[in-house]
Amino acid sequence: MKASIAVLAGDGIGPEVTTESRRCLAAVARLFHHDFEFLDLPFGGAAIDAHADPLPERTLSACRAADAILLGAIGGPKWSAPDAPLRPEQGLLRLRKELGVFANLRPVIVHPALVDASTLKAEVVRGVDLIFVRELTGGIYFGDKHRDAHSARDVCVYEVTEIERIVRVAARLAQARHGRLTSIDKANVLETSRLWRDVTQRLMAREFPAVHLEHMLVDAAAMHLIHRPRDFDVLVTENMFGDILTDEASMLAGSLGLLPSASLGEGARGVYEPIHGSAPDIAGRNSANPYGAILSAALLLRHSLHLATEAAALEHAVADAISAGALTVDLVSANRRALTTSEAGDAVLSRLPQRA
Repeated sequence: MKASIAVLAGDGIGPEVTTESRRCLAAVARLFHHDFEFLDLPFGGAAIDAHADPLPERTLSACRAADAILLGAIGGPKWSAPDAPLRPEQGLLRLRKELGVFANLRPVIVHPALVDASTLKAEVVRGVDLIFVRELTGGIYFGDKHRDAHSARDVCVYEVTEIERIVRVAARLAQARHGRLTSIDKANVLETSRLWRDVTQRLMAREFPAVHLEHMLVDAAAMHLIHRPRDFDVLVTENMFGDILTDEASMLAGSLGLLPSASLGEGARGVYEPIHGSAPDIAGRNSANPYGAILSAALLLRHSLHLATEAAALEHAVADAISAGALTVDLVSANRRALTTSEAGDAVLSRLPQRA
């Protein structure tokens, strides 16, 4: 198979972790006799510095033409001043909107070797295997905004069609898993959430009657993610709630650095990135955890390139590396040596199969 992959390394630790995920994709291509073309493109704060635009037109055009987009991380104090005219996050929001990637998939799986890495008790997190489906191109992040000396306003808007399409994605995932879907809203307060709940109820009854649907308020969901995370299968929610809850859920696995994500639209093209930020405090130290970025590459193989066998091989290699104790500084105890970012990448590469 021949495929083009746009690489948006971004800022902070983004280039470091993206290097490892790219190495793994190149190794998979060699192993399974594929031809992957990688195109490095400016994005985020680095693009602001070089082109005065967090998403230059050349980058956007190349992403539209690519089969998939591999993203590192964006942002940092350099571009976050209150009066900054341009912010890296503006480029990310525009990229999602322009590519129409409305569904953000964030799987959370607790590896058996890392049950003690979480701050929660092992008996709470052991066996957790859930997936968040976050609506990505609507809601308060994209609504009208206003600020003056006396007030500020962020408008949250959802259309029926936006809710229907994200719930369908989540329901299909639930059908293929354990048949349970939790829809998270704030219907006791917000009109957008009341619409969300009504639309979800109607669509599920009409199109997915065999999937068990549970509605849950966002504050209750935040509590139950910590109290009984094993009870969840697939969770679907709006943009801002999903942004917050998925960071909370990452702590079940022990580190933000472990978790991948896929942002998908109607077609095969998607944007794949670890859920962590740019971590400028450790940038350039070769100490960041690359596993979330590598697992994002596995999602790229599965969802955009439809290479399920190759994706599974990469996921198994990461799991085997973790089982063998190949851990970065965010996961090791004080008396153990942590691997560098590149050493963790080597640990995964060494555990890929020798032949297809």
